[in-house]
Amino acid sequence: MDTRELLEQVKNGQVSIDEAERYLGRKPVDDLGFAKLDMNRETRSGFSEVVFCSGKKDEFLASIFRRLYEQNGEVFGTRADAHQFEVVRAVLPEIRYDETSHILKLEKNEKKHIGLVAVCTAGTADIPVAEEAAQTAEFFGSRVVRIYDVGVSGIHRLLAKTDTIQKANAVIAVAGMEGALASVIGGLVRNPVIAVPTSVGYGASMHGLSALLTMINSCANGIAVVNIDNGYGAGYVATQINRLAAGPDGE
Repeated sequence: MDTRELLEQVKNGQVSIDEAERYLGRKPVDDLGFAKLDMNRETRSGFSEVVFCSGKKDEFLASIFRRLYEQNGEVFGTRADAHQFEVVRAVLPEIRYDETSHILKLEKNEKKHIGLVAVCTAGTADIPVAEEAAQTAEFFGSRVVRIYDVGVSGIHRLLAKTDTIQKANAVIAVAGMEGALASVIGGLVRNPVIAVPTSVGYGASMHGLSALLTMINSCANGIAVVNIDNGYGAGYVATQINRLAAGPDGE
């Protein structure tokens, strides 16, 4: 929780002064030797630290997940595989793994979701990256609507969902191939569009570079672009925008 939320809970009697004092007095960095965990990140930025799982040794990953969960009461990791799920489950039995997005997470039972973020894909093959974006936004408290397989090769599918997309505070457009979806959506909505190029496509797509260049060179206004396959980055930025738009009451 951030500082304001903590103070509100103290005011309402949900958290004792002693508990609040322990929370505010915790170490800013927990040095595990192989990792230095940023324990005050949520207080500073509103977002707790997230684990990038790919490439981490089993024992390192298990220790990191356990410590972050002990600190925050929830934990979220990206780019995990099935083996890493089993490793983390040995220390956190309730951890959940999504094979589509490759996300490992253990969330608080009651979480308020505010505003609206729309996550759109050009094709079904883009869904893994889109799910990384959608589940990131949900973990950080955004209400998410998924609108999948609405690419420009059948643009009527996208136009049929325009009313829903226009209600969102931020729109994430996930596309491989030539990456045109973001430009089309950018011409239909008044709120920011976050474009995510994916590595989906044939040889000349160059593992997502073609989609990336299309999105960077878009003639539509209000489009920001994240790195190839970076669903997490898109979900994070969309949540920042959504929080600002929803306001302190989450409307």
